[in-house]
Amino acid sequence: MQLSDRTIGQWLEYWAETSPEKEYMVYSDRDLRFSWKQFNTRVDNMAKGLISIGVTTGTHIGIWATNVPDWLTFLYASAKIGAVAVTVNTNYKQHELEYLMSDSDIHTLCITEGVFDGSYVDMVNAMLPELKTSQRGYLKNERFPYLKNVVFIGQEKFRGMYNTAELLLLGTSVSNDKLNELKAKVDCHDVANMQYTSGTTGFPKGVMLSHHNIVNNGYFTGEGMHFTQDDKLCCCVPLFHCFGVVLATMACLTHGTTQVVVEKFDPLVVLASIHKERCTALYGVPTMFIAEMDHPMFPMFDVSSLRTGIMAGSLCPIELMRKVTDKLHITHITSVYGLTESSPGMTHSVIEDPFEARCTTVGKEYPFSDVKVLNPDTGEECPPGVQGELCCKGYLVMKGYYKNPQATTEVIDKNGYLHSGDLGIQDENGYYRVTGRIKDMIIRGGENIYPREIEEFLYHLPGVKDIQVAGIPSAKYGEEVGAFIIPYDDALLTPEEVQEFCRGKIARHKIPKYVLFVKEFPLTGSGKIQKFKLKDIGLKLLKNKGIEVV
Repeated sequence: MQLSDRTIGQWLEYWAETSPEKEYMVYSDRDLRFSWKQFNTRVDNMAKGLISIGVTTGTHIGIWATNVPDWLTFLYASAKIGAVAVTVNTNYKQHELEYLMSDSDIHTLCITEGVFDGSYVDMVNAMLPELKTSQRGYLKNERFPYLKNVVFIGQEKFRGMYNTAELLLLGTSVSNDKLNELKAKVDCHDVANMQYTSGTTGFPKGVMLSHHNIVNNGYFTGEGMHFTQDDKLCCCVPLFHCFGVVLATMACLTHGTTQVVVEKFDPLVVLASIHKERCTALYGVPTMFIAEMDHPMFPMFDVSSLRTGIMAGSLCPIELMRKVTDKLHITHITSVYGLTESSPGMTHSVIEDPFEARCTTVGKEYPFSDVKVLNPDTGEECPPGVQGELCCKGYLVMKGYYKNPQATTEVIDKNGYLHSGDLGIQDENGYYRVTGRIKDMIIRGGENIYPREIEEFLYHLPGVKDIQVAGIPSAKYGEEVGAFIIPYDDALLTPEEVQEFCRGKIARHKIPKYVLFVKEFPLTGSGKIQKFKLKDIGLKLLKNKGIEVV
């Protein structure tokens, strides 16, 4: 086992040559299938199309789309010619889009129609009023001086935009020699992907990730689950996030594994894809696994082909891990802990780990990385069992935040360790546990309370489908414990029952002062729970009940 110096493009070409007819990418719901050779050819043609509209080494290409088939085409095409794929959160609205466009210096923005309650086309036109009257390729906008092209991913035509078919046609005028010239310049340490942090704790920043960062993180992720060419991974997590583009796509790329893609999460499509393609692996955040297992049509599907997968993206309740093992037949469910800035995996529970370790920890450090638990106050390493901040060093650490050296130095210390902002411990066997975020910690009357502990405890209460704990402001104690519970539909829970369940079992100051029942949690586009929003939601719900807390 060693670090790979291959670029993303070189890995794709490796499989196109060694396993040309084997399926690489499948969309089971529309029976769309690409072999490695077919996909590599499409990527080369798209790369030439990008070259024809001015894309070259170092150019920033924005991808704003759900997991449509050409999402990966644009990713690989950019990587092959040394351009940088800037992934855009599918939930972004006008203000967030314009912030990212201003900060990222995107040259070519590739979009779809839009999702949910927003039209990407309308938002782009609102951002660029001159687009409809500009000659394509010659866009001029004072706010976004780098932006020259907008590409619509699809066949539809919109004024001022290229579409996919036109881009591929333009590429036919570019020689293979020009393509090969740019490919030859690409180095594995060049930035390949830029992702904007989800904003769970503040303003998004552009995380610069190299080929070397994400290819190797994906490779070791796949190794931890024993991926081979015989595996099929059902990928229903967003590609714009590290979970999708690294832990899924790069793991498949480095193992010749088939990637069965779901365009946007739908538990029924996921179950049907697993059933039809005989998928062996499944990824998701906790809410996705819950939705799949609780779907009324779940018994109709054969999911017995599953053997492994990853549950990550937010803290994973132990009981849910057990349920996934039993009901979804994922006997070797694993978890990955990390953050975008660590490409993203810092620790991974692998299939050789004991069942208990895979359910109760986030595993051990990735190969060729150095993970430490450091005292947030002194910077010294904590002994086993003592809580501190999870930090890492090695190939997996980002190249930095784009145009923001100050923010970079705030998270990467003088010794090269990336500080996660998360609290954790390492046990005597080398396994890591995440105990919460430094900023999530509730301080009640001088007592430090860690939400994760209460969440794990209350998950055992019958009727609780999902739970998050956050601090609610208090005039008397500074903060009180608030429990936000999504109950099962037939559950008749009351706040008093929840509090009674806690009495005598956890310390009095940890018992939730406020128990609030909600239908959903505020999520980022990648499925992470935005804890900082729970406080405001709690204040609003309490005010509606006539309870003033501050």
